[in-house]
Amino acid sequence: METKKNPSSDLDQKRGYFLNIGLCISLSLLLFAFEWKTEIMHHRIIDESDILFGEENIPEVPLTFQTPPPPKIINPVIEIVPDNIDIPDGDIVIDLGTEATPDIVLEGPPVVEPADVLLDFSEVMPQPAGGMESWNAYLSKNMKYPTQARRMGVEGTVYVSFVVNKYGKIEDVEVIRGIGAGCDEEAIRVIQEAENWIPGRNGGLPVKVKMRVPIRFRLQ
Repeated sequence: METKKNPSSDLDQKRGYFLNIGLCISLSLLLFAFEWKTEIMHHRIIDESDILFGEENIPEVPLTFQTPPPPKIINPVIEIVPDNIDIPDGDIVIDLGTEATPDIVLEGPPVVEPADVLLDFSEVMPQPAGGMESWNAYLSKNMKYPTQARRMGVEGTVYVSFVVNKYGKIEDVEVIRGIGAGCDEEAIRVIQEAENWIPGRNGGLPVKVKMRVPIRFRLQ
């Protein structure tokens, strides 16, 4: 037997009615949510100046100047000396306790120090501190082959002259004959940075001597 639905109990016919009611309720809740007013809280950070006093009420400390007390005036003591002093007759002898200076006798002519003349040779030539082995070790350790010369394959000997003064200091360094590509400048730099030499001597006195040394650049 087939079951039949009562037309008055069929809810499908009232679907549109329920849909309209749901939309009205949703819109009402949405409008109510937008119209809801919340209490606005104003937060203010209170710092130390608000607790004590405002900036316009900060008291200013007045400048005070203290006047130093006047110095004490000490009255000088006046000693009265009588005018009638008896001066003995005769010469007054004052003994200073000094002895007679003996005569200075010079033995031979005075030693005259030679003028600061630049020499090419001296009786004792200047030499590096520690000898030539120390000098060669210094050059090998501190000499840097210029990058430009290495790329170009430049090698050879740079002849450098310099002066060793009476105190052993190296000065007036210059290249006599160079090979370029930065080797000349490197040779000057290394010699200028060297330690003092032992100065040359003439007659036992230090003299100023001009030296000439070769520095060889060779690619390994």
